[in-house]
Amino acid sequence: MKICFLAGANSIHSIRWIDFFEKQGHSIVWISLAPPIDQAKELISRVTFYEISPSPLIDENGRKALFYIPQAALKVKRIIERECPDIMQVHSVGTYGLIAALSQFKNIIMTPWGSDILLASPINKLLIKRILKTSKHFTCDGQNTFDALIDYGITTEKISIVRFGTNTELFKQTEEKKEKNYCTVISLRSFEPVYNISHLIRACAIVLKKLPNTKFILAGSGSQHDELIALTKSLKISQAVTFAGRIDACELPKLLNSSDIYVSTSLSDSGLAASTAEAMACELPVIATSTGDNNKWIIPNKGGYLVTPNDDEALANSIIELAKNRHERESFGAYNRSLILEKNDYKTEMEKIEKIYFTHCKSTKL
Repeated sequence: MKICFLAGANSIHSIRWIDFFEKQGHSIVWISLAPPIDQAKELISRVTFYEISPSPLIDENGRKALFYIPQAALKVKRIIERECPDIMQVHSVGTYGLIAALSQFKNIIMTPWGSDILLASPINKLLIKRILKTSKHFTCDGQNTFDALIDYGITTEKISIVRFGTNTELFKQTEEKKEKNYCTVISLRSFEPVYNISHLIRACAIVLKKLPNTKFILAGSGSQHDELIALTKSLKISQAVTFAGRIDACELPKLLNSSDIYVSTSLSDSGLAASTAEAMACELPVIATSTGDNNKWIIPNKGGYLVTPNDDEALANSIIELAKNRHERESFGAYNRSLILEKNDYKTEMEKIEKIYFTHCKSTKL
């Protein structure tokens, strides 16, 4: 089967997805609107790769984006005509979905990533509805995104819930955690408004008043980087908070294994965030905001705690509770890994996608 992926080469989720299908022996055409990150470069050497430039993503909210979209769509259309894929997999319904729709390809599988449809403005919702009409089938990784697609008029038989999946061989506890007189709290969410990292930083200040030895690692990057650093300085907690930057995928398990508690303060998620699932696979207890499908994955008093977004006191109290109770951390962490093994294994989820492709592609040649 020849699969065209219209997906960002700057997304680790797309990289993992494409890597699976290339290793399954399928012919891969990968079209990206963004330059590749380092983790994508080896994979690019094994597939047919195109980077669209100038990219509509250069100026997402301005006039340049509107100017570049028709050019990009025409380029994608020409690539498709030349490569003749059996199916096109589109990652996200925003700019990528619009380009796919304008390409007029007739066999599209589209995967919303959450905020692209969950947080759309009224005007964008009208455009999204038109984009969705061009797709034959949809996959999503959470019930909330499934329900949103229904609200857009998509029938249930055209939607499959498929998780992004976690590589449980890579993400696992590698050694027994040593006794120490402090806890390390980690977040892997990007420094963008939707992930609400300022909420965690405000909670850090509360925690440090009661447990001054606590360490915090914020691993990520984004538009709010300088603003968040300034917040730690204004709260006089910068000595306890490490801004670790964007972490290479192969280094993530080691970093998670060196930590004791995982926190996600996102205001919106489609299903279970990949970073949260990876932390769970590494046997970390999780504290997360009660958004998306978190209540289906973070089981209070069994795998962690759920808190209301922007309730700094509740978040701080949950961190303090886990920081003071090693037995609880270990028990919650073990439960979380068992849940990921049962319901979010990477290979199992990708095999579900493969079956969908074979069902909907115009041919089943290998």
